[in-house]
Amino acid sequence: MEHEAHTHHPIPAATWATAVQATLHCLTGCAIGEVLGMVIGTAAGWGNVPTTVLAIVLAFFFGYSLTLRGVMKGGLGLKAAVKVALAADTLSIAVMELIDNGVIALWPDAMDAELADVLFWGSLAISLVIAFVVTVPVNKWMIGRGKGHAVVHQHHQHH
Repeated sequence: MEHEAHTHHPIPAATWATAVQATLHCLTGCAIGEVLGMVIGTAAGWGNVPTTVLAIVLAFFFGYSLTLRGVMKGGLGLKAAVKVALAADTLSIAVMELIDNGVIALWPDAMDAELADVLFWGSLAISLVIAFVVTVPVNKWMIGRGKGHAVVHQHHQHH
């Protein structure tokens, strides 16, 4: 029985399904960081700017962390994994955060909503959905060029 030696997984096709999967991965990290940042800043009584900055920093942190976890399970060392995460996720997270925070900033009274307000959670949830919808075509475009989550796909552990 002959086996062809493959050192990496083939780059995934740039299908809408692949782009949705990559964007859902990104959304998970972004949403964890975004919600955590907004909750911490709002609960602490911080102003809009420091709360938003914290939410964005945490969104990038959790977004990158999820990718790091996946590619390191696939056998990459930390330094190489960090390079893959930065290459794969920076544009996706940046677009998602720009849209997400832009929607909240433009939504009347959303920036002043408290944790107990439906507006706080509603605007946050809807802004993440809008960010997801806008980011899917960005990820599809990047995957089609062998970038973004196509890079991650080569290093993920497959079962």
